[in-house]
Amino acid sequence: MSTSQTHEQTRILVQAAAAACENKKGEDTRILELDPIDSGLSDFFLITSATNDRQAIAIADEIEYRLKKDFGVMPHSVEGRRQGDWILLDYVDFVAHVFLTERRAFYDIERLRKSARPLTPAEFDAELKEALAAKTRTARGKASADAESKKSPRKTAAKKETAKPAAKKAAVRKSNAKKQSRKPARRA
Repeated sequence: MSTSQTHEQTRILVQAAAAACENKKGEDTRILELDPIDSGLSDFFLITSATNDRQAIAIADEIEYRLKKDFGVMPHSVEGRRQGDWILLDYVDFVAHVFLTERRAFYDIERLRKSARPLTPAEFDAELKEALAAKTRTARGKASADAESKKSPRKTAAKKETAKPAAKKAAVRKSNAKKQSRKPARRA
């Protein structure tokens, strides 16, 4: 699988995780697209806040449940679920951070990753839709070009085949007409 396909699949997983955060009323959900040079660990950070530890656990559970149910993906590691003040779900290509609001302000991951491009889930969704639409247009363009290149030899061959019997029929008619004109008319 190419890296662009893997990156696109990762974006879809991040989008689903962000939707899970929104579903469980996560606050100030942000997606950080990490700089490829700087991001040796993962491509994206998903960061959201919760008002209490029970909500943080519920958000983390919802992310884990949705990704497992919809995509068959499990986190490679989960940290901090017992305390609930900072839960980290590591999916290798992206990491989901669920913070209590105070902890998020204290650690301020967004500030630590200055080279990362911050996106809201809506911006991220719009970018993903545009990328998928462009991919679809490209694929359809290739498919129609392939279909045209395959059809054109067939069409010309079909035209030739239909032209041959018609020409043969016309030649037979002409010869029959000539034969008819040569025969003397019978008298009764």
